Amino acid sequence: MIFIVVRFTTLPEWTDRWLDLTADFTAATRAEPGNLFFDWSRGVDNPAEFVLVEGFRDDSAGAAHVASEHFEQAVRQLPQALATTPSIISQNIDATDWSEMAEMRVEPAP
Repeated sequence: MIFIVVRFTTLPEWTDRWLDLTADFTAATRAEPGNLFFDWSRGVDNPAEFVLVEGFRDDSAGAAHVASEHFEQAVRQLPQALATTPSIISQNIDATDWSEMAEMRVEPAP
């Protein structure tokens, strides 16, 4: 799996509209055949910071994502709302999906 985390910091006038601005991009990416997840979180300490956690099946799925029209449109459209260049971590990992956390188990209700 390609596991990607991207940190975006928005301009103040775009912070409350960021998820609306990225909605079409998010929906199109989630519909890609090789996409495993594409999830946004908002910073607790800095509400202008949004973190995107992405998973793609393999290198070909990741390459198809970057070559897609919706990705190219996001590259053109999103910078207007950003205060800084996004920072990214992208790694190939030996996984196919999320796993349960062994150290914190919740037992099903009886």
